[in-house]
Amino acid sequence: MTPAARVQAAIEVIDDFLTGRSGEMALTAWARRSRYAGSSDRAAVRDHVYDALRHLRSYAARGGGMSGRPIMIAALQQHGIDPQSIFTGDRFAPETLSAKEQEKSDFKSEAEKFDIPDWLWSIWCQDLADHAQQVADNLRQRAPVFLRVNIARTTREAACQKLCDEGINTEAHPFVPTALKVIDGARKVTLSDSYKQGLVELQDASSQASVCALTSDIKGPVLDYCAGGGGKALALSAWLGKKVHAHDAQAQRMKDLPVRAKRAQADIVLKTVDQIQNAKYGLVFCDVPCSGSGAWRRDPSGKWNLNTDQLDDLLTTQFDILSKVADLAAPDGVLFYATCSVLERENGQQISRFLNKNGQWSLAHSRQFLPDADGDGFYFAILQNQ
Repeated sequence: MTPAARVQAAIEVIDDFLTGRSGEMALTAWARRSRYAGSSDRAAVRDHVYDALRHLRSYAARGGGMSGRPIMIAALQQHGIDPQSIFTGDRFAPETLSAKEQEKSDFKSEAEKFDIPDWLWSIWCQDLADHAQQVADNLRQRAPVFLRVNIARTTREAACQKLCDEGINTEAHPFVPTALKVIDGARKVTLSDSYKQGLVELQDASSQASVCALTSDIKGPVLDYCAGGGGKALALSAWLGKKVHAHDAQAQRMKDLPVRAKRAQADIVLKTVDQIQNAKYGLVFCDVPCSGSGAWRRDPSGKWNLNTDQLDDLLTTQFDILSKVADLAAPDGVLFYATCSVLERENGQQISRFLNKNGQWSLAHSRQFLPDADGDGFYFAILQNQ
């Protein structure tokens, strides 16, 4: 495919996304009907689309309309490419630009300028204060790729060397002892022996940092209450050297976890709600459902799909989970609350509210990561049962 044909494909995918499909579904649908596209073509179209979704409002404003064509005109301009060199009308290329399409538009609001939904902008500024604009801008950049080294099986240095031998260049994360940042060869990771043998997993560094904040003196069994795909359960098992019980309200989310655990040689046991309701755990780890705002670089669809009712429902769910799982902690146990959000109302405000209603708990440690070159936005709080 020519560069122009790739842009035309991106236009079609963006238009499909704007009908209500997720970015991934729209890309998959395009790939299925475009069997002629090679792997490099698919990667290039994907890069165009994700760049556009991360900048959806600002590109639409600058390009003059909320559809694939004006969005890609603005995207090319943003990257220093003359749209007229791409919009040539040649075979498989987009039609030539009209006079109106060559006009430049300005932003109508700060929310539009920084690619945040209008309804969210006041909340965004309130919760992030002086960081609001910088965080919004960081979320428009491509996310770095991080690996978690399975320290139960190898060292970070050995994993780095093995990955290098497989054509994947990495460097040690500056403050997360289990993390490697992929410098080159990210698309080779899941095909590598290092990955297939369970020596490394794809996991953001901020998420890893939350697990590394735990000490190994946890007394009693460990429960990952909102296990999902199992990334945290695997990390907990390796970091603490313990068996981990994994539970999720939607058990199908854990369907791949037994295979992942076998590959990592991790001791993970899946548990139903009936099997844990009378148990007492030394650590109850809750990576609760959230807005995902700290990871919108990776999933920009989430930014545009979220609405005020959904955020309110998430806040209710988060507090309900925190209140419910407190009863699963042993008298001297630890309760770990985490989100991949940058919104204070999902994070510190939930912890303050919980502590005000549950005097037997105290805050041992908390940290808010904001999205940058070292990882995604992420929050965690470690609560101690007194």
